[in-house]
Amino acid sequence: MSRAALHLIDELLGLIGHVSARFSSGTSRKGEEAVSKIRILGIGNPLLDISSAVPKAFLEKYDIRSGNAILAEEKHLPMYDELAQLPAVEYIAGGSTLNTIRVTQWMLQEEGATAYFGCIADDKYGNILEKCAKDDGVFCHFMKVDDVATGTCAVCITDKERYSMQYTHLHFSFFCFFFWGHVMSLVANLSAANKFHVSHLDDSLAQEILNSAQIVYSAGFFLTVSPESALLCAEHCLANNKIYAMNFSAEFIVSIFKDRVLALIPYATHIFTNENEVKKFGEANHIHCTSVAGLASKISVSFQSKRKNKFSLIVTQGADSVLIARDGQVKEYPVKKLPLEKIVDLNGAGDAFVGGYLSRLVQGKSEEECVQAACYAAQFIIQTSGTKLTGKPNFVHSAN
Repeated sequence: MSRAALHLIDELLGLIGHVSARFSSGTSRKGEEAVSKIRILGIGNPLLDISSAVPKAFLEKYDIRSGNAILAEEKHLPMYDELAQLPAVEYIAGGSTLNTIRVTQWMLQEEGATAYFGCIADDKYGNILEKCAKDDGVFCHFMKVDDVATGTCAVCITDKERYSMQYTHLHFSFFCFFFWGHVMSLVANLSAANKFHVSHLDDSLAQEILNSAQIVYSAGFFLTVSPESALLCAEHCLANNKIYAMNFSAEFIVSIFKDRVLALIPYATHIFTNENEVKKFGEANHIHCTSVAGLASKISVSFQSKRKNKFSLIVTQGADSVLIARDGQVKEYPVKKLPLEKIVDLNGAGDAFVGGYLSRLVQGKSEEECVQAACYAAQFIIQTSGTKLTGKPNFVHSAN
């Protein structure tokens, strides 16, 4: 090969390297800019909701009781692909914490404000879940595994009828409510969601996201998977004077996993719960009172805090007032009643409440406005089938 040819090749290689370096630098800067916008981080158990209307014969085929919520057994596993083949199938990025973060992003209407950590598989449903979350504006940094499938939740919708929804099983909050509406039967297969490991928080992107976030939030369900990760995030928030918010999430969390909950309380700035969970928590810790408000007051002074200011215990009571206890004092915030005929589906209401609250907390708004935004988001969700977020919120704070 001639010297001129070698010189030409050398110049071409140099040009390619220059272009590549410029491209990489630009991509890196864009990535850094995206991460720097993140204000709220959620860490939890991601599930892809696979939702479709089904005939009652479908429920019978898989031995599912109408209106129930259960964890998947071996006999249920083929149903996810069968649901996915139905013409009316819809996919939603779900799981308690991811629902909350999606609602927070929707309420903020601020590009790139939220991020999420969790574990999925590098498979078809994992790709769909990732796309759904991205479409909802959430920056996801997933840990990915290849030995199990992405976590899924089958949402089987049957005809309207009067029914009682009782979510008493693992990973679902308890409530019992009678109304006319579509019956949703839920079957959750946690799978990869159970595989999250604290080592994921060590990589550089995870560290950048954690450093950027002003608020870190996790539902109590995550304590069944990686309490070490939750504690690491809580310690980071304490060391950097950030908000750390947690959720009791279910009665079994505060009883069976009591020690893991108690380990986080000293780090928390905000603890979300409902009346049934707070009663179970009191019972598990030998704290008793005849009223929910009195119980919340006692709990708020019963635990040492590593913070200068003690945590806010935020207790929802369905359609009744929201209670917020802090250092023994309890404030009560009335809830605007929603006509019964407007209720479509109660699934995800608690997650949405937290999302609405965090969307105003990160902006430094008043406690009253945070509660009003929380109630707005929860009521939006219960007027929607599933946890789909459509349009833009029209929340307006009304000073009392």
